[in-house]
Amino acid sequence: MAKRKRLTAFGTIGGEGTTAAPSHLPPVARIAAEAATQAALDDLAAELRQARDSGRMVLDLPLDTVEATHLQRDRMHMDPEDMASLKASIRNRNQQMPIEVVALPDGRYGLVSGARRLAALTALRDETGDDRFATVKALLRPFEAAPEAYLAMVEENEIRADLSFYERGRLAHEAARLGVFDSPAAAVKVLFQHAPAPKRSKILSFVALHDALGDVLLFPEAIPEKLGLALVKAMQADRTLTGRLQDRLTTARPARAHDERSILEAALRPEPESKAPMAQDDAWEDIGTGVRMTARPGRAVLSGKGVTEDFLNALSHWLQSR
Repeated sequence: MAKRKRLTAFGTIGGEGTTAAPSHLPPVARIAAEAATQAALDDLAAELRQARDSGRMVLDLPLDTVEATHLQRDRMHMDPEDMASLKASIRNRNQQMPIEVVALPDGRYGLVSGARRLAALTALRDETGDDRFATVKALLRPFEAAPEAYLAMVEENEIRADLSFYERGRLAHEAARLGVFDSPAAAVKVLFQHAPAPKRSKILSFVALHDALGDVLLFPEAIPEKLGLALVKAMQADRTLTGRLQDRLTTARPARAHDERSILEAALRPEPESKAPMAQDDAWEDIGTGVRMTARPGRAVLSGKGVTEDFLNALSHWLQSR
């Protein structure tokens, strides 16, 4: 039996369900049909773009297109045990939660959140060569959403694993440098909005520490709160200290956090006063009961039990009367 055909606005649909454009349609009707089809396709494409750009569509992105260092992480180091557990989960169940990215001008993507997931996938791809680990599921966020992503990241880690003061300060500094916030102070105010004012003040001090020494510190997250605050105070009092510390750390290149901390602590100790060697022409002379003097042109030293407050007052009056 011949299959029946159904008449539609765009022609006839045959037994295979395909649409055939009627050749007998007037030109105006054919143009109108094509325009309606194109408009529908445009609407669908616009909806897909909007879903993609607003972060409602999960994308599969090649790992190499994602810039992991686009935004600075709060955690400077990842716990090996946590990373091993995450890798095992992804190996068995694949990636369950998408990362968040922003589009970059060169067709690449900048990581906003999900650094551990991205690192785990990268490690699995490198270890196994399996293509299923070569892409990452991601939500595309507008750049304006970065402050909220930062805040979520900080709040999660403040609860899960307390951040060091240096890690907090570094995060605020880098978020402001990248333009996510207008200034480090604005970043601290938003990211650590639930912290008391004294704690936010300390974080700002560590912002200054990262700004001064971040390029030369190898173990900054190990700097204790008290030491970090003292360093910032000392650098503010002595403008030459920053340069001296940069030189010492660059030259030493300490291999352990303990060694780096020793260099920082040594910088806070006062320099020992150099004692001028006694000149050969210096001579001791007994000038009175309990008073001895050594002198040469430009220098005189009085010593002994006789150098009392009354003696010094009398000497001062005598010098003024001359």
